[in-house]
Amino acid sequence: MKKIKTALLSFGMSGRIFHAPFINLHKGFILAGAWERNYKNIHQFYPDVISYSSLEEILNDKTIDLVVVNTPTFTHYEYAKKCLLAGKHIIVEKSFTTTVAEAIDLKEIAAKQHKKLVVFQNRRWDSDFKTVKKIINENLLGELIEAEFHFDRYKPALSPKQHKETKNSGAGLLMDLGPHLIDQALCLFGKPVAVFADIRITRALSKVDDNFDIILYYPLLRVRLKSSYFVREPIPAYVLHGRKGSFLKSRGDTQEAFLAANKKPDDPGYGIEKMNDQGLLHTEKEGVNLIEKIKTLTGNYMDFYTLIYDSIIENKKEPVTANDGIQVMYILEACIKSNAEKKIVFF
Repeated sequence: MKKIKTALLSFGMSGRIFHAPFINLHKGFILAGAWERNYKNIHQFYPDVISYSSLEEILNDKTIDLVVVNTPTFTHYEYAKKCLLAGKHIIVEKSFTTTVAEAIDLKEIAAKQHKKLVVFQNRRWDSDFKTVKKIINENLLGELIEAEFHFDRYKPALSPKQHKETKNSGAGLLMDLGPHLIDQALCLFGKPVAVFADIRITRALSKVDDNFDIILYYPLLRVRLKSSYFVREPIPAYVLHGRKGSFLKSRGDTQEAFLAANKKPDDPGYGIEKMNDQGLLHTEKEGVNLIEKIKTLTGNYMDFYTLIYDSIIENKKEPVTANDGIQVMYILEACIKSNAEKKIVFF
Protein backbone atom coordinates (compact mmCIF):
# COMPACT_ATOMS: atom_id res chain seq x y z
CA MET A 1 0.00 0.00 0.00
CA LYS A 2 1.39 3.38 -0.99
CA LYS A 3 1.81 5.82 1.88
CA ILE A 4 1.09 9.56 1.87
CA LYS A 5 3.57 11.36 4.12
CA THR A 6 1.74 14.27 5.70
CA ALA A 7 2.73 17.35 7.71
CA LEU A 8 0.58 19.79 9.66
CA LEU A 9 1.20 23.53 9.73
CA SER A 10 0.18 23.75 13.39
CA PHE A 11 -0.56 21.47 16.32
CA GLY A 12 -3.20 23.38 18.21
CA MET A 13 -6.76 22.19 18.65
CA SER A 14 -7.38 21.39 14.99
CA GLY A 15 -4.10 19.55 14.55
CA ARG A 16 -4.50 17.50 17.70
CA ILE A 17 -8.21 16.73 17.34
CA PHE A 18 -9.26 16.87 13.70
CA HIS A 19 -6.18 15.78 11.77
CA ALA A 20 -3.37 13.96 13.57
CA PRO A 21 -5.47 11.09 15.03
CA PHE A 22 -6.76 10.14 11.57
CA ILE A 23 -3.49 10.57 9.70
CA ASN A 24 -1.70 8.51 12.35
CA LEU A 25 -4.29 5.73 12.38
CA HIS A 26 -5.03 5.45 8.65
CA LYS A 27 -2.88 2.77 6.99
CA GLY A 28 -2.43 4.93 3.89
CA PHE A 29 -0.79 7.87 5.69
CA ILE A 30 2.38 8.62 7.61
CA LEU A 31 2.31 11.51 10.08
CA ALA A 32 5.59 13.33 9.47
CA GLY A 33 5.04 15.98 12.13
CA ALA A 34 3.88 19.56 12.60
CA TRP A 35 5.24 23.09 12.43
CA GLU A 36 5.34 24.31 16.03
CA ARG A 37 6.34 27.91 16.61
CA ASN A 38 6.32 28.42 20.38
CA TYR A 39 5.15 25.31 22.19
CA LYS A 40 6.50 21.87 21.31
CA ASN A 41 3.50 19.67 22.15
CA ILE A 42 3.27 17.10 19.40
CA HIS A 43 5.80 14.74 21.00
CA GLN A 44 3.46 14.26 23.99
CA PHE A 45 1.10 12.47 21.62
CA TYR A 46 3.36 11.27 18.80
CA PRO A 47 6.96 10.91 20.09
CA ASP A 48 8.38 9.61 16.80
CA VAL A 49 7.39 12.53 14.55
CA ILE A 50 9.18 15.80 13.81
CA SER A 51 8.43 19.16 15.40
CA TYR A 52 9.36 21.51 12.57
CA SER A 53 10.70 24.95 13.46
CA SER A 54 9.81 26.60 10.15
CA LEU A 55 7.60 26.25 7.10
CA GLU A 56 10.70 26.03 4.92
CA GLU A 57 11.72 22.76 6.63
CA ILE A 58 8.47 21.22 5.47
CA LEU A 59 8.59 22.70 1.98
CA ASN A 60 12.17 21.55 1.43
CA ASP A 61 11.47 18.00 2.56
CA LYS A 62 10.92 16.15 -0.73
CA THR A 63 9.48 13.12 1.07
CA ILE A 64 6.41 15.05 2.27
CA ASP A 65 3.49 14.55 -0.11
CA LEU A 66 0.62 16.33 1.64
CA VAL A 67 0.43 19.44 3.83
CA VAL A 68 -2.52 20.39 6.03
CA VAL A 69 -2.91 24.18 6.15
CA ASN A 70 -4.59 24.48 9.54
CA THR A 71 -3.32 27.91 10.56
CA PRO A 72 -5.43 31.09 11.13
CA THR A 73 -7.63 31.92 8.16
CA PHE A 74 -5.79 35.09 7.16
CA THR A 75 -2.65 32.98 6.50
CA HIS A 76 -4.34 30.30 4.37
CA TYR A 77 -3.72 31.87 0.98
CA GLU A 78 -0.04 32.61 1.61
CA TYR A 79 0.80 29.20 3.07
CA ALA A 80 -1.35 27.20 0.67
CA LYS A 81 0.25 28.93 -2.31
CA LYS A 82 3.76 28.22 -1.01
CA CYS A 83 2.93 24.57 -0.43
CA LEU A 84 1.46 24.11 -3.91
CA LEU A 85 4.44 25.80 -5.56
CA ALA A 86 6.72 23.48 -3.55
CA GLY A 87 4.98 20.51 -5.15
CA LYS A 88 2.76 19.44 -2.24
CA HIS A 89 -0.86 18.32 -2.24
CA ILE A 90 -2.80 20.39 0.29
CA ILE A 91 -5.78 20.30 2.61
CA VAL A 92 -6.93 23.81 3.58
CA GLU A 93 -9.15 24.34 6.59
CA LYS A 94 -12.18 26.58 6.57
CA SER A 95 -12.54 29.34 5.85
CA PHE A 96 -10.81 28.30 2.63
CA THR A 97 -9.44 31.82 2.04
CA THR A 98 -10.53 35.37 2.86
CA THR A 99 -11.71 36.29 -0.67
CA VAL A 100 -13.11 34.67 -3.79
CA ALA A 101 -10.12 35.94 -5.78
CA GLU A 102 -7.68 34.13 -3.47
CA ALA A 103 -9.69 30.91 -3.71
CA ILE A 104 -9.76 31.01 -7.51
CA ASP A 105 -6.03 31.70 -7.64
CA LEU A 106 -5.25 28.67 -5.47
CA LYS A 107 -7.43 26.48 -7.67
CA GLU A 108 -5.53 27.64 -10.77
CA ILE A 109 -2.14 27.11 -9.13
CA ALA A 110 -3.12 23.59 -8.04
CA ALA A 111 -4.18 22.76 -11.59
CA LYS A 112 -0.91 24.05 -13.04
CA GLN A 113 1.09 22.11 -10.45
CA HIS A 114 -1.02 18.96 -10.99
CA LYS A 115 -1.64 18.78 -7.26
CA LYS A 116 -4.74 18.04 -5.22
CA LEU A 117 -6.37 20.90 -3.33
CA VAL A 118 -8.99 19.86 -0.80
CA VAL A 119 -11.03 22.08 1.53
CA PHE A 120 -11.49 20.63 5.01
CA GLN A 121 -15.25 20.56 5.54
CA ASN A 122 -15.34 17.82 8.16
CA ARG A 123 -18.90 18.65 9.23
CA ARG A 124 -20.18 16.82 6.16
CA TRP A 125 -19.25 13.67 8.10
CA ASP A 126 -21.02 14.66 11.34
CA SER A 127 -23.65 12.18 12.52
CA ASP A 128 -26.39 14.81 12.68
CA PHE A 129 -25.80 16.20 9.19
CA LYS A 130 -25.53 12.72 7.66
CA THR A 131 -28.92 11.91 9.17
CA VAL A 132 -30.50 15.13 7.89
CA LYS A 133 -29.12 14.39 4.42
CA LYS A 134 -30.63 10.88 4.52
CA ILE A 135 -34.06 12.25 5.48
CA ILE A 136 -33.96 14.67 2.53
CA ASN A 137 -32.64 12.10 0.05
CA GLU A 138 -35.43 9.69 0.98
CA ASN A 139 -38.00 12.46 0.33
CA LEU A 140 -39.68 11.84 3.68
CA LEU A 141 -40.76 15.48 3.96
CA GLY A 142 -41.92 16.05 0.40
CA GLU A 143 -41.00 19.28 -1.38
CA LEU A 144 -39.10 21.44 1.08
CA ILE A 145 -40.49 24.87 1.95
CA GLU A 146 -38.04 26.03 4.59
CA ALA A 147 -34.96 24.88 6.48
CA GLU A 148 -33.11 26.40 9.43
CA PHE A 149 -29.59 25.41 10.51
CA HIS A 150 -28.01 26.61 13.77
CA PHE A 151 -24.43 26.39 15.04
CA ASP A 152 -24.85 28.07 18.43
CA ARG A 153 -22.70 28.25 21.55
CA TYR A 154 -22.69 29.95 24.92
CA LYS A 155 -19.33 31.76 25.01
CA PRO A 156 -19.75 35.32 26.34
CA ALA A 157 -16.04 35.64 27.17
CA LEU A 158 -13.51 36.58 24.51
CA SER A 159 -11.24 33.84 23.18
CA PRO A 160 -7.67 33.76 24.53
CA LYS A 161 -6.52 33.17 20.95
CA GLN A 162 -5.54 36.65 19.81
CA HIS A 163 -6.00 36.01 16.08
CA LYS A 164 -9.66 35.18 16.73
CA GLU A 165 -10.42 38.41 18.56
CA THR A 166 -8.21 40.87 16.65
CA LYS A 167 -9.67 42.47 13.55
CA ASN A 168 -8.21 40.77 10.49
CA SER A 169 -9.53 39.44 7.19
CA GLY A 170 -10.20 35.99 8.64
CA ALA A 171 -11.55 36.83 12.09
CA GLY A 172 -15.12 36.70 13.32
CA LEU A 173 -17.89 34.15 13.67
CA LEU A 174 -19.01 34.49 10.05
CA MET A 175 -15.60 33.30 8.80
CA ASP A 176 -15.30 30.71 11.58
CA LEU A 177 -18.61 28.82 11.70
CA GLY A 178 -20.29 30.37 8.66
CA PRO A 179 -18.37 28.15 6.19
CA HIS A 180 -19.69 25.00 7.91
CA LEU A 181 -23.34 26.03 7.69
CA ILE A 182 -23.01 27.44 4.17
CA ASP A 183 -21.23 24.34 2.89
CA GLN A 184 -23.91 22.09 4.35
CA ALA A 185 -26.65 24.17 2.75
CA LEU A 186 -24.90 24.09 -0.63
CA CYS A 187 -24.43 20.31 -0.33
CA LEU A 188 -28.14 19.80 0.21
CA PHE A 189 -29.77 22.51 -1.86
CA GLY A 190 -27.22 23.85 -4.35
CA LYS A 191 -26.47 27.49 -5.11
CA PRO A 192 -29.14 30.03 -4.07
CA VAL A 193 -30.42 32.83 -6.26
CA ALA A 194 -29.90 35.49 -3.58
CA VAL A 195 -28.59 36.10 -0.06
CA PHE A 196 -29.46 38.38 2.85
CA ALA A 197 -27.30 38.64 5.99
CA ASP A 198 -27.41 40.44 9.32
CA ILE A 199 -24.00 40.31 11.03
CA ARG A 200 -23.54 41.72 14.53
CA ILE A 201 -21.21 42.20 17.50
CA THR A 202 -22.96 41.27 20.76
CA ARG A 203 -20.21 40.51 23.31
CA ALA A 204 -18.81 43.28 25.51
CA LEU A 205 -15.43 44.54 24.22
CA SER A 206 -15.55 42.32 21.16
CA LYS A 207 -13.89 43.75 18.04
CA VAL A 208 -15.12 41.02 15.68
CA ASP A 209 -18.55 39.76 14.67
CA ASP A 210 -20.04 37.10 16.95
CA ASN A 211 -23.61 36.73 15.67
CA PHE A 212 -25.02 36.20 12.20
CA ASP A 213 -28.35 35.49 10.59
CA ILE A 214 -28.27 34.51 6.90
CA ILE A 215 -31.13 33.79 4.52
CA LEU A 216 -30.46 31.87 1.31
CA TYR A 217 -33.19 32.38 -1.29
CA TYR A 218 -34.23 29.61 -3.69
CA PRO A 219 -37.22 29.72 -6.06
CA LEU A 220 -39.50 28.20 -3.39
CA LEU A 221 -37.24 27.19 -0.52
CA ARG A 222 -35.86 29.57 2.11
CA VAL A 223 -32.83 28.45 4.13
CA ARG A 224 -31.85 30.27 7.31
CA LEU A 225 -28.35 29.87 8.76
CA LYS A 226 -27.77 31.23 12.24
CA SER A 227 -25.00 31.34 14.83
CA SER A 228 -24.65 33.11 18.17
CA TYR A 229 -22.41 33.03 21.24
CA PHE A 230 -25.39 33.69 23.52
CA VAL A 231 -27.40 30.48 23.33
CA ARG A 232 -27.31 28.89 26.75
CA GLU A 233 -30.24 26.58 26.13
CA PRO A 234 -29.82 25.00 22.68
CA ILE A 235 -32.69 24.59 20.27
CA PRO A 236 -32.73 22.07 17.39
CA ALA A 237 -29.76 22.65 15.11
CA TYR A 238 -31.64 21.41 12.05
CA VAL A 239 -35.28 22.28 11.38
CA LEU A 240 -36.81 21.24 8.06
CA HIS A 241 -40.40 21.71 6.90
CA GLY A 242 -41.79 20.24 3.70
CA ARG A 243 -45.19 19.77 2.10
CA LYS A 244 -45.55 16.33 3.75
CA GLY A 245 -43.82 16.79 7.08
CA SER A 246 -41.12 18.14 9.39
CA PHE A 247 -37.83 16.93 10.84
CA LEU A 248 -36.09 18.33 13.93
CA LYS A 249 -32.56 17.32 14.87
CA SER A 250 -30.17 18.48 17.59
CA ARG A 251 -26.47 19.07 17.00
CA GLY A 252 -25.50 15.79 18.59
CA ASP A 253 -22.26 14.71 16.92
CA THR A 254 -19.85 13.37 19.55
CA GLN A 255 -16.60 13.18 17.57
CA GLU A 256 -14.98 16.44 18.67
CA ALA A 257 -15.63 15.81 22.38
CA PHE A 258 -14.48 12.20 22.02
CA LEU A 259 -11.19 13.20 20.40
CA ALA A 260 -10.65 16.11 22.79
CA ALA A 261 -10.68 13.54 25.61
CA ASN A 262 -7.64 11.93 23.90
CA LYS A 263 -9.65 8.95 22.70
CA LYS A 264 -8.93 7.49 19.28
CA PRO A 265 -11.12 7.12 16.18
CA ASP A 266 -10.95 3.32 16.48
CA ASP A 267 -12.01 3.25 20.16
CA PRO A 268 -15.42 1.68 20.92
CA GLY A 269 -18.28 4.15 20.74
CA TYR A 270 -16.58 6.58 18.39
CA GLY A 271 -19.03 8.64 16.31
CA ILE A 272 -22.15 7.24 17.98
CA GLU A 273 -24.67 9.77 19.26
CA LYS A 274 -26.64 9.56 22.48
CA MET A 275 -30.15 8.12 22.15
CA ASN A 276 -31.78 11.31 23.43
CA ASP A 277 -30.30 13.27 20.51
CA GLN A 278 -32.26 11.30 17.93
CA GLY A 279 -34.21 13.40 15.44
CA LEU A 280 -37.98 13.74 15.42
CA LEU A 281 -39.81 12.98 12.18
CA HIS A 282 -43.46 14.04 11.80
CA THR A 283 -44.72 13.19 8.34
CA GLU A 284 -47.21 11.25 6.28
CA LYS A 285 -46.70 7.82 4.74
CA GLU A 286 -49.32 6.34 2.43
CA GLY A 287 -51.96 8.64 3.89
CA VAL A 288 -51.13 7.80 7.51
CA ASN A 289 -49.85 10.39 9.97
CA LEU A 290 -46.50 9.28 11.40
CA ILE A 291 -44.49 10.62 14.35
CA GLU A 292 -41.28 8.76 15.20
CA LYS A 293 -37.72 9.08 16.43
CA ILE A 294 -35.08 8.50 13.75
CA LYS A 295 -31.92 6.54 14.54
CA THR A 296 -28.87 8.74 13.98
CA LEU A 297 -26.23 7.62 11.51
CA THR A 298 -22.68 7.22 12.83
CA GLY A 299 -20.33 10.13 12.20
CA ASN A 300 -16.77 9.45 11.07
CA TYR A 301 -14.14 11.94 9.90
CA MET A 302 -11.97 9.00 8.85
CA ASP A 303 -14.16 8.75 5.77
CA PHE A 304 -12.81 12.15 4.70
CA TYR A 305 -9.24 10.92 4.89
CA THR A 306 -10.05 7.70 3.05
CA LEU A 307 -11.45 9.82 0.22
CA ILE A 308 -8.30 12.00 0.33
CA TYR A 309 -6.20 8.88 -0.06
CA ASP A 310 -8.25 7.70 -3.05
CA SER A 311 -8.05 11.17 -4.58
CA ILE A 312 -4.25 11.35 -4.40
CA ILE A 313 -3.31 7.72 -5.05
CA GLU A 314 -6.02 6.78 -7.56
CA ASN A 315 -6.63 10.30 -8.94
CA LYS A 316 -10.29 10.25 -7.94
CA LYS A 317 -12.31 13.39 -7.30
CA GLU A 318 -11.50 15.32 -4.14
CA PRO A 319 -14.04 14.85 -1.29
CA VAL A 320 -14.41 18.65 -1.02
CA THR A 321 -13.21 20.38 -4.18
CA ALA A 322 -11.68 23.79 -4.75
CA ASN A 323 -14.92 24.69 -6.56
CA ASP A 324 -16.86 23.78 -3.41
CA GLY A 325 -14.64 26.15 -1.45
CA ILE A 326 -15.02 28.90 -4.04
CA GLN A 327 -18.82 28.66 -3.89
CA VAL A 328 -18.72 29.08 -0.10
CA MET A 329 -16.50 32.13 -0.54
CA TYR A 330 -19.01 33.65 -2.99
CA ILE A 331 -21.72 33.31 -0.34
CA LEU A 332 -19.50 34.77 2.38
CA GLU A 333 -18.63 37.79 0.25
CA ALA A 334 -22.31 38.26 -0.57
CA CYS A 335 -23.13 38.13 3.15
CA ILE A 336 -20.60 40.85 3.92
CA LYS A 337 -21.98 43.01 1.09
CA SER A 338 -25.58 42.39 2.15
CA ASN A 339 -24.85 43.35 5.75
CA ALA A 340 -22.99 46.51 4.72
CA GLU A 341 -25.71 47.65 2.32
CA LYS A 342 -28.67 46.28 4.29
CA LYS A 343 -30.22 44.65 1.26
CA ILE A 344 -30.63 41.35 -0.56
CA VAL A 345 -27.73 40.46 -2.84
CA PHE A 346 -28.65 38.61 -6.03
CA PHE A 347 -26.37 36.25 -7.95
